[in-house]
Amino acid sequence: MKSNTIRLATHLGLLACLWVTLAGAQTSTWRPVYLGTDGMVATAHYGSAMAGHKMLAQGGNAIDAAVAAAFTSTVVEPSRAGIGADAFILIYLAEEKEVLFINGGGWAPQRATAEFFRKHGGLQADGPLGPVVPGAPAGLLLASEKYGRLSRDKLLAPAIKLAERGFVVSENLHGVFGRNLSRLLPFPSTRRTWVRDGKPFGMGRVVVQKDLGQTFRRIASKGRDGFYEGTTAERIVEFLGQDGGIMDLADLSEFAAEQAKPLHVNYKGYDVYSVPPPTQGHVMLQALKILEDYDLQAMGHNSADYIHHIAEALKLAFADREAFIGDPRFIKRIPIDELLSSKYAARRRALIKTDRAFDGAPPAGDPRSLKAAGREPLYASGKGSHRVLAGAAAFPGWVDNLTTYIGAVDKDRNMVSITASLAGDFGSGIYVDGEGGGFFINDVMGRFHIDEGHPNQVAPRKRPRQTLNPVLVLKDGKPLMVFGTPGGDTQGQSQLQFFLNFVEFGMNVQQALEQPYAVTNSYSNSMVPHEFKKTLTVSERINTEVRNDLARRGHDVVTHSAKGMGGVNAIVVDSGQGVLMGGAAPATDGYVIGW
Repeated sequence: MKSNTIRLATHLGLLACLWVTLAGAQTSTWRPVYLGTDGMVATAHYGSAMAGHKMLAQGGNAIDAAVAAAFTSTVVEPSRAGIGADAFILIYLAEEKEVLFINGGGWAPQRATAEFFRKHGGLQADGPLGPVVPGAPAGLLLASEKYGRLSRDKLLAPAIKLAERGFVVSENLHGVFGRNLSRLLPFPSTRRTWVRDGKPFGMGRVVVQKDLGQTFRRIASKGRDGFYEGTTAERIVEFLGQDGGIMDLADLSEFAAEQAKPLHVNYKGYDVYSVPPPTQGHVMLQALKILEDYDLQAMGHNSADYIHHIAEALKLAFADREAFIGDPRFIKRIPIDELLSSKYAARRRALIKTDRAFDGAPPAGDPRSLKAAGREPLYASGKGSHRVLAGAAAFPGWVDNLTTYIGAVDKDRNMVSITASLAGDFGSGIYVDGEGGGFFINDVMGRFHIDEGHPNQVAPRKRPRQTLNPVLVLKDGKPLMVFGTPGGDTQGQSQLQFFLNFVEFGMNVQQALEQPYAVTNSYSNSMVPHEFKKTLTVSERINTEVRNDLARRGHDVVTHSAKGMGGVNAIVVDSGQGVLMGGAAPATDGYVIGW
């Protein structure tokens, strides 16, 4: 009896601690935690989640599930990803206890020089000069061939069926089409396929894409050569070239995905992995190291202190991104180990003032010599501003477009985390139609710079700096979680806050991704024209007193209306119970299937 009383008191104490930790946070959820034991797939669309589920049901592993889901995203998420896009892939192999990275990022055509773009009005996102060679097909096929179990025929079967039988336009996709209609109308092939009487297809419209089905069949039959050689490669070059594009057949035929070492930091006992340059994967990891020595729990969840320190840590990491990150094949030595070191994080952390925000972007540091900054940072000299947005202006465009995410875990606890993207909505806006086509092609060229000496300056066969950064986490050497989100430059920011919600504040996976959050814009945007906005965008669900306090510290605060943390989707592994727990963003078509 006495032991039961002690046990009850202990449980009540733990519940009291959890209540204090979550005070002011959302403790109920709009969506449930998805539960399973044998396998789970989390994606940004229920159709691709089902494609992944089918692979696991046929005896495939997590790699098969994720690859099938990624190919299917071409059909069900034409605005976000697909075979005209790029894909960055993290894999945990349970038997080998190894984390690896596959770079499915495309490179610039051979004729893409800074001088060429200066003569042609600068870098362009929309139109035939926007695409790099799509890297996603090569990356997905490399992952499948090296680490999957199922044949290409099986992996492509769901995508082929949806393309040839037709898929149904969702409300979310209809909205994204509507917001981008003025960009899409100038391109005849896009109008022919997706627009009727000047309006995009509405929710419930069935869209059949026979050309895409045939393109998938060639990939299923010939592998990478079914995309980078022959009919599809010729169609891409011809299609872009007729309007002034500069991609050649050799740009495609000579392209290859690469396997490389992922980035890794340890945060309070959690081994957190992301993707290396030329992506911004270091931003979240570097911010974690800067924040590691703060008592975030004592600050309080989404308090002014908490949001301020997160924003300032992210500003420091973004400043270093701009100074150092580019394609490592072109930059002699990127100081990535130094950027993620505890010593450098301590030097950068010392620049943060509790009562004053940085005035815009802080200066980059000198990680090679462990200097905190090349010059003294400027801090806000007075009060900032607080602007409350309403209606459509308050809804952040990064939430339901731009990119897709795919996570998968199988019964053996192999894990896969993929972020894939066309870059902007519908990429370049061009739908490559006809034989060999059936897909939107990216506008990743717009991620480059043309400034002399910039680490991300455009050059032939160079990969641009990307925002894609899926995450994979181990704890005590065991698989713990995979997660990611769309959102361009905001990806690492929402992912950071999701992760802290989980590890610092004890929230379950769905609670952690449905919380209100903040995003800093104090950096040069990755997409041309590389705007700098100098704002801190804070959820309208965070109370007015907190927002006013942030403004008093010098932040220019504006509100956003996102219901949840971007488009974060995640899977958590409870190794003690043998249970998988999935969460899906409430603001999108995201979905989790587990059993």
